Amino acid sequence: MPTLRRQLPSANALFVFESAARCGNFTKAAAELGVTQPAVSRMLALLEEYLEVKLFLRTPGKTVLTESGEILYQGVIDGFHNIEAAIQEIRARSTGLETVTLSVSTAFTTHWLMPRMHRLQAQLPHIDLRFQLISGAVSGSVEDVDLGIRFVTGEDILHDASLILPEILVPVCSPAYRKQQLESSGIDVSTTLISLSDSRIDWFELLPNFHLQAYGTTHSLVFSDYAVVIQAALLGQGIAIGWLNIASHWLETGSLVPATPTAIATERLCHLVHSRKKPLSAAAKQVREWIIAETRNDVANVSKQYPELKLESFLAKDF
Repeated sequence: MPTLRRQLPSANALFVFESAARCGNFTKAAAELGVTQPAVSRMLALLEEYLEVKLFLRTPGKTVLTESGEILYQGVIDGFHNIEAAIQEIRARSTGLETVTLSVSTAFTTHWLMPRMHRLQAQLPHIDLRFQLISGAVSGSVEDVDLGIRFVTGEDILHDASLILPEILVPVCSPAYRKQQLESSGIDVSTTLISLSDSRIDWFELLPNFHLQAYGTTHSLVFSDYAVVIQAALLGQGIAIGWLNIASHWLETGSLVPATPTAIATERLCHLVHSRKKPLSAAAKQVREWIIAETRNDVANVSKQYPELKLESFLAKDF
């Protein structure tokens, strides 16, 4: 450590460097740190002078790490993660509570986790949850969290992955909407399809029988947040593609029903993933196993409730 102190203008330089590297912009880093952009520039220039290397390539509106910058950034974030883990362990020992951070969609949190949060707290009373929420399609790094839900093929060199279930899609709507719109024999029937704006799902490619002639005039509602997509379906505004790992609770309670007796499994798999650089704590492992067990129990109940979906055919090979 004495050697490290001699190699840095100040310990604060590491925090400034990490923020600038992560944000890719000195102005954004300054706003995050609560200082001025010139102060960030001066600190980074001083750090480069101490190290006698260039850490950033500066372009209009953006900065890019050099090879030396990438090496330092990796070392800094690894060190910060270790320090953060140590602080969390100290706090856990003093309070008896352990914190687990999840990177999940707002839809998963709103429509799957919240209805059963009381059960999680009863079964795992020593765990506090924090969330990194994603409004659209789930993606992004899990370096700064304990667990993330991602649609990936499985483990890779950087991540461990635990299977939750295959990606299963079911067109869903409220019972009232199905009765009034889909079961009507009237001439002026129209159907509203509710979609996620950044989804890769194409209604008519995925469901070739779901064509215009079947349901008359077709309208669209498109949202950037899947939580709103499901909420709109719950409110009887139309039909949504239901990802089973999110919509299973509402299917089980009957608040949503299959719009057609159709379920489709894609090639993707829904996993709980975490970085190999950050070994899972005992608390994170408990949360992981709880989410997997609850989801699979939900799906089993939905399968019994709606046998016409034939969900067991999608689950047998993976579970």
